[in-house]
Amino acid sequence: MVSHRRWLRSESGSASIEMVILAPAFGLLIAMLVMGGRLALAQQSIQSAAGEAARAASIERGSDAEKRGLEAAEAFLAEQDLTCNSMDIQLDTSGKDTDPGVTGLVVAATVTCDVALADLALPGVGGSHQVSATASSPIDAYRER
Repeated sequence: MVSHRRWLRSESGSASIEMVILAPAFGLLIAMLVMGGRLALAQQSIQSAAGEAARAASIERGSDAEKRGLEAAEAFLAEQDLTCNSMDIQLDTSGKDTDPGVTGLVVAATVTCDVALADLALPGVGGSHQVSATASSPIDAYRER
C-alpha cells in the first residue's frame, strides 16, 4: 500500500508540463525584446539621419542645399542598413534665402520611417511602426552669397 501512495505523489513529468507552459511565454518575451531593440535602433538611426540632413543642408552653398541634405540622410540610412517600408525626408531650408548677416536662422530636417515588424510574428503587432525625428542646424550668419 505504501508504494501505491508514493506513486500518486510522484512528481515525474512535472518538468515537462512546466516547460510546455513556460516556453511560449519565454518565446514571447524574447520576441518583444527584439521588437523593442529594433525600434530603439531605428529611432537612433532616424535621429542621426535627421541631424546629418540638417547639417549637410546648412553648410551647402547655393541652391543645392535641399538636394545635399536629402543625399546625406539617404546615405546615412544606407550605411546603417535600416530598412523602411516607406521613408519621408522633409527639409526646411527657407532660412538660407535670407541675406547674410542675419543671425538665429536654422535648417530643419524631419525624417520619418515605417519600421517593419511583421517578420517578428508577435500577436497583436501589425506590419510596421512609424518612427520620426526632427533635427536642426544653424546657418552661418556670415556665409558668402
